[in-house]
Amino acid sequence: MAHARVLLIGGAGFIGSQIAGRLAAANRRVLVPTRRHERARHLLPLPTVEVVEADVHDDGQLRRLAAGVDAVINLVGILHGRRGSPWGPEFEAAHVRLPARVAAACAETGVRRLLHMSALGVQEGGERSLPSMYLRSKAAGERAVREAKALDWTIFRPSVVFGPGDNFLNLFARLQAWLPLMALGRSTARFQPVFVGDVAQAFVNALDEPATHGGCYELAGPDVFTLRELVALAGRQCGHARRIVALPDALGRLQATLLEFAPGPTLMSRDNFDSMAIDNVARGPIAAELGVTPTPLAAIAPSYLARGAARYGNERARARR
Repeated sequence: MAHARVLLIGGAGFIGSQIAGRLAAANRRVLVPTRRHERARHLLPLPTVEVVEADVHDDGQLRRLAAGVDAVINLVGILHGRRGSPWGPEFEAAHVRLPARVAAACAETGVRRLLHMSALGVQEGGERSLPSMYLRSKAAGERAVREAKALDWTIFRPSVVFGPGDNFLNLFARLQAWLPLMALGRSTARFQPVFVGDVAQAFVNALDEPATHGGCYELAGPDVFTLRELVALAGRQCGHARRIVALPDALGRLQATLLEFAPGPTLMSRDNFDSMAIDNVARGPIAAELGVTPTPLAAIAPSYLARGAARYGNERARARR
């Protein structure tokens, strides 16, 4: 096994948990850093996974973590951040500075193998030209990885990722359980959703595969949907299908602005709206060297959306008491 010990940054999240499980099943030692131990407690039953409290944005701590492993996987990504030119402080920290820090820590500790998560829609050299802070910052993070000449790096660009526990189709299902209709900006934006298990397997398969060194891979499912179609699918499967009203761009941006500043978790922002100005669709099938056959959304989503339907209904009933 070429890379028996792996540092999995972002390993407690939706995609990271899937990768951790697959690495553990292959008997690889996995180190998962987290700022708060309880966020990763679901990984503790995995016998080869170690969870440690650490701040990966601290160069010294990052070097100490990297010093004991054979490979590093960086999955860190955020969807929302304060506005700024060219991408604002939160995207700067998570998408630009952290990949540079990770690459530097690898070089300084002799770790050659680095797998990095980017996003579909990113283009090489797109730090200034892409339509959103999210995409521009992801492009800058890719550049930091590409410039690490001493490393055997691989970059992945997944489309929107679906699966049990996702915050994409589940969000549309939750909203339709509560709202009488869905007012939808960018309703014709196109997506090619990819199953979380396929994304995780692509990372695991690439880890020891020399053919992927220096490669940038798009990860997308077999089918393309408009945003309107995805919202309708989520509504049907959870049993709360609502009328969908497509908003013109001016009203869609206004809606995104209001949601951005609404109290509670951010459901939508102007930057999300800007990201949807370009289609989230791959240029071709998943590369053969990754060894992944993409799973159709229709084979997975109905089961977990249907399971969630009763939960959404119970929550609504409790709220009416």
